[in-house]
Amino acid sequence: MKIPSKRRNPILADIFSRLKCMERRGSGFKKILADYEGQVEFDETKMPVFEADNDDFTLTLYNLNYGTNYATQVNENVIENVIEISEEKIKKLMPEYSKKKLAKACEILKMISKIPNISIDELRIALDVTDRTIARYISELKDKDIIERKGPDNGGEWKIK
Repeated sequence: MKIPSKRRNPILADIFSRLKCMERRGSGFKKILADYEGQVEFDETKMPVFEADNDDFTLTLYNLNYGTNYATQVNENVIENVIEISEEKIKKLMPEYSKKKLAKACEILKMISKIPNISIDELRIALDVTDRTIARYISELKDKDIIERKGPDNGGEWKIK
């Protein structure tokens, strides 16, 4: 890499320096390369490309997540297994649930498994139910020890047991 180390935008460099957001000048290229090389999906074909001339500077960063079907497949399989196990668990723990209620409870579990930090309001909107209905579902699932809340109401996560 033969790109001269110089300030490309001295005004921005000065601002970042005064805000103490810059560790030291001229260290960015090495950090970018080191961070990329340390990623799981990294290979030589995805090496960042630096291009510079007197007037322009271009950095091309390749998406390291593009084409990672394995991770997506594993995640989807885990979610489906969790839902199947949970559906059986709900049927056993809540035999009084109708098919409609069972389907809603499974939707809640599916959403929680995909987005653990989802809020009750987001669940309510996604399932198109009232505040009281979603609160009742959540309460029943918690009472039967199917789900639990980890952390605070704001910023916590749901866990399927």
